[in-house]
Amino acid sequence: MKAIRFHELGGPEVLRWEEAPKPGVTAGEVLVKVKVVGVNFADTLVRRGEYLVRPKLPVIPGVEGSGIVEEVGDPADKGLIGRRVAFLGQQCYAEYTIVPVGQLIPLTDTVTFEDGAATPVQALTAYHLLYTMDQIKPGQTVLVHAAAGGVGLLAVQMAKQAGALVYGTTSTEAKAALVRQMGADAVILYNQTDFAEELRRLTKGRGVDLILDSVGRATMAGSLKSLKPFGHLICYGAASGRPEPLSIFDLYENSIKVSAFWLMTVARVPELALVGVTRVFEWLGTGKLRLTIGLKLSLAQAAEAHRKLEGRETVGKIILTVD
Repeated sequence: MKAIRFHELGGPEVLRWEEAPKPGVTAGEVLVKVKVVGVNFADTLVRRGEYLVRPKLPVIPGVEGSGIVEEVGDPADKGLIGRRVAFLGQQCYAEYTIVPVGQLIPLTDTVTFEDGAATPVQALTAYHLLYTMDQIKPGQTVLVHAAAGGVGLLAVQMAKQAGALVYGTTSTEAKAALVRQMGADAVILYNQTDFAEELRRLTKGRGVDLILDSVGRATMAGSLKSLKPFGHLICYGAASGRPEPLSIFDLYENSIKVSAFWLMTVARVPELALVGVTRVFEWLGTGKLRLTIGLKLSLAQAAEAHRKLEGRETVGKIILTVD
């Protein structure tokens, strides 16, 4: 089969479109013929060797996609063969991939392969940030960093749907316009103003209840200053680098809380994962949640997708189609 692999750590140029062994299915797994792959910032960290776990080379990256089940391993239900599915998995930048049965998400006829591949990581991350790590309520105030990104645009919609007052940060007016379209009450251009000062102005000095931060080093100090008493900062990425170590004594004055979220933890709690999948796909089906696919390329162009993602040239979700 054809796949994207890298044999050394480095920039996008290490990604190669080449022949790779077709994986074999084992017990409790299915073989999926991949149709569309979702691209995430974490994929670039894996490629650079900066993710939570250092990869064993060579590596086929990718953790989500959509496709058609082609083969199942005993004792999995043979009725899965031919089913359209989205999935969380591993080694997804390929024509075929192996997925544990428990990580399959059936697609209804109303959900396209493109939307299916664009949903698992980013939509479920946004959902669990707001509803598992916190409990978003009407009247709360929320700041979403990188609000024009895949998670950001979805988190803005979900928070507004819950009745929150939502602020976002982004880098350009074009991106800010898109964030406003998704419901944000105000958007701060972080490269033109101090976001913490602007947020204090917008909230009349009160700060916000909840901050969702995937940026890391560049935003941590400002985020801590932007919280109300008893506020909550959730870190779920470090696009600008790992933050400086945090002293618990910095949290005392306003009794604030700082926590961390990783979507893979949810996979270890099946009942929690099921609730998230059910609600997210229900919202998609009823139009309460809109996906923004900002870039679509072929799988062979994965290196270009990584270049654009790391260069902050994209909004929403990046997907790769498998021809």
